[in-house]
Amino acid sequence: MGAYLPPGWPTGVHPPGSDDFETTAVAWLLEIVPPDYRLHGVLRRHPVALAAMARHHTSACVEGARAGYRTVRTELAEELPPHAVDAVLTAYRTEGRRLAAVARAVALVERAMRGEVFTPRL
Repeated sequence: MGAYLPPGWPTGVHPPGSDDFETTAVAWLLEIVPPDYRLHGVLRRHPVALAAMARHHTSACVEGARAGYRTVRTELAEELPPHAVDAVLTAYRTEGRRLAAVARAVALVERAMRGEVFTPRL
């Protein structure tokens, strides 16, 4: 029986405990964070540090999307027609859901890197 992967586990990241878990997790995390993070060798040598930084980064992105959503009408109402403001709100909702899912996946990978074993809930 294979390792249990919780809902939201990122596609392409092998299960914790497998031979390729760390390699695939690092590759996935490096796709999530800004490209300049690749310049810091310490993040490849210490994947849990990369995971922690990715968690902070994705949390900030989610909060930024929420702040943008809350303020879009006051920030853009004078420059955009109402239908465009509505379209921006739709974009924020779509991106907000995506970013929140990525943030949850990053948190799962970090927990696995720290040794947590996932078990199915009944």
